Amino acid sequence: MHEINKADRDETKADSPPASDQSEQQRPLGEIYSVQQAQTPRLPFDDRMSRIFLGTGGLRPIWRLFLYLAMSRALFLLLDAILNYAAEHFDVLQLWIELASEVVLLLAAVVPALIMARLEWRRLDDYGLPRRRAFGKLFWTGAVWGIAALSVLILALHGTGAFTFGKLALHGSRILKFAAFWGLFFLIVAFAEEFLLRGYTQFTLSQATSFWPAAVLLSIAFGAIHFLNPGEAWQGILAAAGIGFFFCLTLRRTGSLWFAVGFHAAWDWGESYLYSVPDSGGVSPGHLLKSSFHGPKWLTGGSVGPEGSVLIFVLLLLLWIVFDRFYPEVKYDQNPPIKIVAA
Repeated sequence: MHEINKADRDETKADSPPASDQSEQQRPLGEIYSVQQAQTPRLPFDDRMSRIFLGTGGLRPIWRLFLYLAMSRALFLLLDAILNYAAEHFDVLQLWIELASEVVLLLAAVVPALIMARLEWRRLDDYGLPRRRAFGKLFWTGAVWGIAALSVLILALHGTGAFTFGKLALHGSRILKFAAFWGLFFLIVAFAEEFLLRGYTQFTLSQATSFWPAAVLLSIAFGAIHFLNPGEAWQGILAAAGIGFFFCLTLRRTGSLWFAVGFHAAWDWGESYLYSVPDSGGVSPGHLLKSSFHGPKWLTGGSVGPEGSVLIFVLLLLLWIVFDRFYPEVKYDQNPPIKIVAA
């Protein structure tokens, strides 16, 4: 280090911005706005409006959530319109259109979160999918749990005589081609649905209500979304809500969505491709087996598939108990520190 004379120090002080300006440059925009508002005389009406929209940390969580959902919906409608135009004017296989539609949903979930992360001075990692854990141990552990849990359910149905595996429906290279296609497809589905309903939404709503009330509300929303699926029934709606609530437990205990993403992708892949059963009311083309169900709908799930069987609720209870024993520690941080990045 070298010494500087008094004149240099005075000149440096004159050129540097006041300390208050420097501190404001390191604050989130919402907080700076709230501080400036507090320093400005306002009418009583202004005070009431400020309290509605602004809290101690800037824009209140409920309004941040509303902004995120509005951007997500607008982006989805835009991209979906583009996709529909392309589908009408170009000769594209329906399976690729369906894959692209899942990509649209994923973009509609992630892009608004990137914008909100900038506004909140946070990283996208804070919303449940830390990049340092991408496709790591938690993801593959979740995938093993997902395929194992579904296998237990299928074997239970087989043991009661309600399910028959049947013969192979695919042969040769088509087995691997469709296995890879559906693997990619349901990986995108898992990313999109988990982040949309347990990523930014869970993070922000938890700040307004705490973790478990937010988990209940979003799990109900997850179940309600399945009403859009053709062939869905109330049993499947309840099961989807229950599975979503279990995924909230995995988020709270592991600190990220990677376990849930792996479980979700493996479960859907196992239903639609490996065991070739209906998934949320639909049977996918290019499935591996010519499997079939026999017996009453309350047992087999009918058009809903295994997720509509009464046995799914027994399985969910067992999953909750076992996961609680394996992962007893709470690791989810709903208020991580804001990251200030120097320009």
